[in-house]
Amino acid sequence: MKISKVAKAGTLESNDVFIMVSPNEEDAVDIKLESIVMKQFGDQILKVIEETLKSLEVESVSLKVQDRGALDYTIKARVETAIKRAIEE
Repeated sequence: MKISKVAKAGTLESNDVFIMVSPNEEDAVDIKLESIVMKQFGDQILKVIEETLKSLEVESVSLKVQDRGALDYTIKARVETAIKRAIEE
């Protein structure tokens, strides 16, 4: 999938995650993650994001992720939503 515009999904409420995606000119995946549970679950959050991008066949995107303690399925849903909002139609 080709990311053509900036898109957002999620909120900054407790137990949610805010995701902003934008095109990446470098043909790479760039993830900037902020999380209140970074020490405990930072690696798992990144893994969920990367697996979701791979399943959507996204190879070039910049993501800004602000996590407030979201569970894996919430992170996956927010990434999918933001990506689908950002692709060309």
